[in-house]
Amino acid sequence: MSKVIACIDGTEVSTAVCDYAAWASLRLEAPLEFLHVLEKEEYPEQSNLSGNIGLGSREALLDELAELDEKRGKLALEQGKLMLEAAEQRAIGDGVGNPTSRQRHGNLVETLTEMEEDIRLLVLGKHDDHLKAHVGSRLENVVRTMHRPILITTAEFNIPQRVMIGFDGSETTRKGVEMIAGSPLFRGLPVHVVMVADNNEANRAQLEWARTTLSSAGFDTSCSILHGDVERVLCDYRATHEIDMLVMGAYGHSVIRRFLVGSTTTNVVRNAMVPVLLLR
Repeated sequence: MSKVIACIDGTEVSTAVCDYAAWASLRLEAPLEFLHVLEKEEYPEQSNLSGNIGLGSREALLDELAELDEKRGKLALEQGKLMLEAAEQRAIGDGVGNPTSRQRHGNLVETLTEMEEDIRLLVLGKHDDHLKAHVGSRLENVVRTMHRPILITTAEFNIPQRVMIGFDGSETTRKGVEMIAGSPLFRGLPVHVVMVADNNEANRAQLEWARTTLSSAGFDTSCSILHGDVERVLCDYRATHEIDMLVMGAYGHSVIRRFLVGSTTTNVVRNAMVPVLLLR
């Protein structure tokens, strides 16, 4: 059965990840599972210090360092288990029935790839640059590898009230409109479709298709063609209309997607002021 999978790591964004995942689970009527991956790069199962000649050849010292690494890894795993238990209890408090959890010692991207068949929506939090070991620093690899919708959260949870789609008429963004129209995730919420382009007949036809598709599915839809710098226009629109979730197609070559995702996904998502739902 397809699940909402929420990746948590115990940092300051984990609470918001839990809450957004619970919100999505309830909206989609999908099971919720929390995932904690202890990265082997940071917490190896065994330490190999044989090549570290700077430590000298004293076996006792090498053994002690290896033992310390092993203890550190065990403590991190235990901390992760407690964190997962707390996440389950928080989700239950939010109204989710029977949330589950999973812990892995390995690689986040590899773990998610193995789970991909069972993922309906993946929820991740974003972090500052200095948090190199955590989920946020691996956003770009995850987004490029996975072929499931990915919700990237901010550090504070706010129940979404208004949604904006960055639309350009491409196959990817048209598919995104169809996915939203057919999903209960945003049912009952107003949807703003924004196109930053020339106001010509072809673009107006594309926007009218988006309006018709969403309106036919019961959405209160506002559509706009705006002109100017893509980043500035979209940011100003978001602020003016109090948009609290942004939806886009992941990757491509259009001007909107180069701004929103493009080849520097992590940097762009980090600067977003609201959660971002990436559709593949």
